[in-house]
Amino acid sequence: MTKQDGFEAVSLSRRAFMVTTGGVSIAVAFGGASALAQGAKALKPNAWASIGADGIVTIMAPSAEMGQGVMTALPAVFADEMDADWKMVRVQQAPSDAKAYGNPGFGGLQATGGSRTTQHYFKPLRLAGAQARKVLIAAAAEQWKVPAAELDTEPGMVVHAKSKRKVSYGQLAAKAKVPAELPKIADADLKPMEKWRYIGKDVPRVDMQAKATGKAIYGMDVELPGMLYAAILRAPVQGEKPDKVDDAAAKAVKGVVAVAPLPYGVAVVGTTVEATKKGKAALKVEWSKTAVARSYDSAKVGEEYLAIARDDKKAGVVVEQHGDAAAAIAGAAKTLTAEYITEHVAHATMEPMNSTARFADGKFEVWSPTQAPTLIQVVGAIVFKTTPDKITVHTTFLGGGFGRRFELDFAFDAMGLAMHSGGKPVKVIWSREDDMANDKFRPLTGQVLKAGLDKDGNIVGWQHRMVGESIFARAIPDAFKAMKGRDPTFDDGSELVYDVPASKIEYLREQRGIEVGFWRAVGCGYTKFAIETFIDDIAREKKMDPVDFRLDLLKKQPRAVAVVKAATEMAEWDKKRDGRFLGVAYADFGPELPVTSPMKNHAALVAEVSLNRDSGEIKVHNIWVATDPGIAVNPRIITAQIESGVIYGLSAALYEEITIKGGEVQQANFDTYRVLRQQDAPDIHVKVMPSLKDPPSGIGEIGTSPVAPAIANAIANATGIKLRHLPMTPERVKAAMKA
Repeated sequence: MTKQDGFEAVSLSRRAFMVTTGGVSIAVAFGGASALAQGAKALKPNAWASIGADGIVTIMAPSAEMGQGVMTALPAVFADEMDADWKMVRVQQAPSDAKAYGNPGFGGLQATGGSRTTQHYFKPLRLAGAQARKVLIAAAAEQWKVPAAELDTEPGMVVHAKSKRKVSYGQLAAKAKVPAELPKIADADLKPMEKWRYIGKDVPRVDMQAKATGKAIYGMDVELPGMLYAAILRAPVQGEKPDKVDDAAAKAVKGVVAVAPLPYGVAVVGTTVEATKKGKAALKVEWSKTAVARSYDSAKVGEEYLAIARDDKKAGVVVEQHGDAAAAIAGAAKTLTAEYITEHVAHATMEPMNSTARFADGKFEVWSPTQAPTLIQVVGAIVFKTTPDKITVHTTFLGGGFGRRFELDFAFDAMGLAMHSGGKPVKVIWSREDDMANDKFRPLTGQVLKAGLDKDGNIVGWQHRMVGESIFARAIPDAFKAMKGRDPTFDDGSELVYDVPASKIEYLREQRGIEVGFWRAVGCGYTKFAIETFIDDIAREKKMDPVDFRLDLLKKQPRAVAVVKAATEMAEWDKKRDGRFLGVAYADFGPELPVTSPMKNHAALVAEVSLNRDSGEIKVHNIWVATDPGIAVNPRIITAQIESGVIYGLSAALYEEITIKGGEVQQANFDTYRVLRQQDAPDIHVKVMPSLKDPPSGIGEIGTSPVAPAIANAIANATGIKLRHLPMTPERVKAAMKA
C-alpha cells in the first residue's frame, strides 16, 4: 500500500465488500450479566436497568430510534413490570451487545426493521422487568427480615403492608447487592393486564426534547478530536470499478490529505468537509464499463417482466398454493386478468448515509446511524479480518431508516478508511446525490393476476405471478438458498388473506444487475396494490359494493372485518360527495402463515380523492385508517406511525420514481426526485382498535401499503379509469384515460 501524507491507500477486494451475513445466529440471554458500566451506588438487577441511589432508573433501549418511538415504547414495557416511576426513568441507547439485547425476531441479532421490534421484545422485556422487580423485593425482604411474599410494589417503592413500611428503589440501590443467581421468572410473575400502568397508555416520548432542542446526536452530528472527513466518488453504474484515476487536481486542493482507490470508487480524505467535496469534484476517473447493469433500462424492464409473468409455461417459485388454481380458472365461467408495473423507489431519508470509525490497537469503534449494529460487527469481522468483539458500534439517532440503514456499505466506507488513517477517526459523508444514485432501491416489478369466476361472480380460482430482482439473493444469500429461491421480502403481502377455494402465488426471479433492498413495507408496497385493486375489479364485475365484497371474503377473520367496517364508517362510505371519490383497501402485516396469526396487524384505509382530468393530477383530501395492532403498547405512537406510513405510501403512490438508463440513475436530488410536499398532504384520521387478547404486532409498515390501492380504487369506482402502474403520475393517468 502507498502512503499519502501519513494515510495509507485502501486496497480491499470487491468480494470482501460483498460478504453478507449468511446464516448468522446469536443466542439471546435477557437475564445475563449487566452490560452497563459499574457506577457508584448503583444497583443493576439485570442487563436492562441500572438504579441509582437518587432513585433514577436508567433503562436500556435495544433498538435504533428512527422516529418510530421504540426508545419510549420498549423501556415503558420494562418499567411497567418493574413498577418504576416513569418520572424517574431515563432511557439510554443500548450498546452493541447482541447477547444481552438481541432481537428474537432477528434470530438474536441486535437489529431494527421489518416491524419486528415491539412484537418480539414485548415478552422478553416484561420478563426482564419482572425480574428486576423481584430483585428489589428480595433486597427489601432481606433488609426488613420479612418474607418476600409479604411485599408488594408501587411506582418506585417496595411496600410492606403489614408494618406500613415503604422503601424507595433509590434507597435499596444504595445498600443492596444483586444476587449471584438472578431469580427465575415465569408468566405467572407478570402483571395482569388490569394492573398495567404504562402499557396501553400514551406515555410521553423520551426523545422529543432532545430533538426539539437540537441536542439529539445523529450520525451526521458525530465529532471526534482529530477527525478526518471523506467523500467517495462512486461508479456511475453498479458493479463497476475505477480503471484509471487522475487525482492530481484533487490532491492539490487545500485540506486534502489522501486520495484512496476503492473497489467501487475513489475516496478523497481531508481535514474539512469542504476540502473533500472539492477534491471529489476534481477527480478524473475512467470506469471499467463492464457491469451487467450497463444494459439496464427501467423504461423497458417493466414490460419485459410482464411478458415473463404472462407466460404460464415459465414456472416460478411457489410462495403459497391451495387447491388446483389452474384447473379452477380453466373451468371458470369467466376469467379476469390484471397486469401491474411498479417502478423503482428510493428511500430518500432526510439524513444521507454517513458513518464515523476509528481503528486503533487492532480494534474498531464505529459511530453509525445504523439499523443493524450486530451485522456491522459480524460481517465487519469477516470483511476486515478480525473478530466481532473487536468492533464496538455506537448507534446514533437515525434521520430516517426505512430499511436503507440495514445495509452496511456506509459503515464499511468509514471502517475501511479508518484502518489506514494512522489511528485518526474518519467520518464518511454521502452527498444527497451519492445517496440517491447509490441507493438499494425497492424492486421494479411486473405482476399478473388472474381470477376465475363462477356464473354468480364468485372467485373459484386465483393466480398471482410476480417478477423482479431478489433482495435476499444479494443481501442474505444463504437464507435465499435455504428457502429454495423464495424471497419473502420481495413477495411479502402476496399471501392471500381472502377466502378463495383455490390459489397459486409464484415468484419469478430476474437478475439484471441492479441492487435492490429493504424498503418500508417492501413487498406489500406493490403486492397489496395489485391484490386490492383486483379485488375491486371483481366486485364491479359482480356488481357488488367493494366494502361488502371484502367483508364477505373476510368473514372468517373477525379482526379484519372489524377494521374494514370501522374505516368505512369513519369515512361515511355511503355519503354522496361533490367532485370527490372514495376508495377502500385492506392490508395485513405480520407472519406470513397462518393468515390468522395473532401477531398480524390489520388495517383498512379509505381515501377521498379528486381528479383533474385536464392535467391528470390526483389530489388526496382525506385518509381514514382503522388498525388493530393487537395490544397497543402506546396508542399515540401507533397513531403517529400510521400517519407516517400513510405519508410515505402516498408519496410513493403519486410521485416517487427512480429511472435508470444504461445502468445510470437519472435522478440526483429532490429537484428531480419528487416527494410529497406539505401542501399536498391530506388530513389523516386514525382509529386504533386494540385486540387485548392478542400480542402486539408490528406497526411501522402497515400504514404504507393500503394507500396506493385505495387511491386507484377511488378513481376506478368513480370514473372507470384503471390505474395499474406506480407511481400514478399525471402522464400515466392521462394515458389510462385514453386506454
